[in-house]
Amino acid sequence: MSRYDLTDFEWRVIEPLLPNKPRGVPRVDDRRVLNGIFWVLRSGAPWRDLPERYGPRTTCYNRFVRWRKAGVWHRLMGAITAAHDGNVQMIDSTSVRAHQQAATAKRGVQIIVSVDHAAGSRPRSMSSSMRRGSPSGSA
Repeated sequence: MSRYDLTDFEWRVIEPLLPNKPRGVPRVDDRRVLNGIFWVLRSGAPWRDLPERYGPRTTCYNRFVRWRKAGVWHRLMGAITAAHDGNVQMIDSTSVRAHQQAATAKRGVQIIVSVDHAAGSRPRSMSSSMRRGSPSGSA
């Protein structure tokens, strides 16, 4: 069992809410497909990197898109929230924003920018010997 897989409690809550339209081809196990979808969403990996244990990546992707259009994800979130007595809390990048350099800042360290004004006024295309005077002997 992967760290992204559904627990038995979560599966018991979700299973009755899933659409179950029997078609000609037998369905891939819904729990396995859901675990695959959650793996992609939580890991941030592209669909093509989905491990084989979750079934075909096209099945997981197509079911994710179809269920999004049908509103299945909304119903699932409502059921999970109700099952946990409304104590479900989530934070994602839409609710927390930080500057891109915030991850590298250190506490208590003051950044001091120092500029040597004399260094900025010298032309950089001339060599040091030309700045002092030409040694060629011409007057």
